[in-house]
Amino acid sequence: MSDALVPPDGPVGAQPETPVCARHSDRPTRLRCTRCDRPACPDCLRDASVGMQCVDCVNEGARTVRRPRTLAGAQVSNGRPIITQVMIALNVLAYVVTVVQSGSPMNNSRSELFQATSLYPDVTAGGEWWRIVTSGFMHFGLIHLALNMAALFVVGPVVEQELGRLRYSAVYFLSLLGGSAAAFYFGTVCQQLAGASGAVFGLMGALLIVFKRQKRDISTIVVVVGINLVSNLFTNASLLGHLGGFVVGGLLTLAMVRAPQKNRDLYQIAAVVAAVVLLGGMFLLRATELDTDAEVLLEIARTCTPN
Repeated sequence: MSDALVPPDGPVGAQPETPVCARHSDRPTRLRCTRCDRPACPDCLRDASVGMQCVDCVNEGARTVRRPRTLAGAQVSNGRPIITQVMIALNVLAYVVTVVQSGSPMNNSRSELFQATSLYPDVTAGGEWWRIVTSGFMHFGLIHLALNMAALFVVGPVVEQELGRLRYSAVYFLSLLGGSAAAFYFGTVCQQLAGASGAVFGLMGALLIVFKRQKRDISTIVVVVGINLVSNLFTNASLLGHLGGFVVGGLLTLAMVRAPQKNRDLYQIAAVVAAVVLLGGMFLLRATELDTDAEVLLEIARTCTPN
């Protein structure tokens, strides 16, 4: 054996052992993350502003970077409008069932499902409260369905992206309830009500508020809403239902987009709770009136027998 001195870093010309990827122990690599300096194979590296970073550092950085938010506080996203698509699917599915039951695409209101879920104020006040929600998924014929779904398809994704899925869902269903509450409280006791128009008009009101806050042109929205409301005077559509949905959707969205950034969620939750209390009060007051007013009860007995 030789007594020659060996350099501390090993024999001259020796190659150090090649490190392996921190995430894949079977992949030797001489590449490193510029942030944590750990060895990383090409599959675990991502381009960064300076050099390349491993996926762990990229994910950690994404969690610490504040993502941009909309006026209502939702994260800016280009994702699919899931809630809008689900609502359209539910409305179409409900229509198909009524068509199958009735055997007619235009006279589907004769079906058992339609009669059990549409809104009759007198029957609803008698205890069948599910009708205030389920009536929003029933439609009088194909044209009624097509018009509402076309409007929802156009307006819904824009509002959903601005509000986010949770806030959007609250606006949609409270607008639906707003339309039912207005027709139930201010309307006649005999009118049969159905359709997603209250929810759709609520989304139009929401879109009007969003565009106004963004300082965008709202003339087209105003014209469309105006034409639809005026047309109610010449059809059997419920003007009260449309107005109720429009007002609730607009006011609730206004509260959401004007909520201060500090405690924004708390303010928005309070707005939703206030809307629920108001609409619930309208339903209960009208139901009490229908139960105690002798003249109204006589009118119901004479003319308000469901088909």
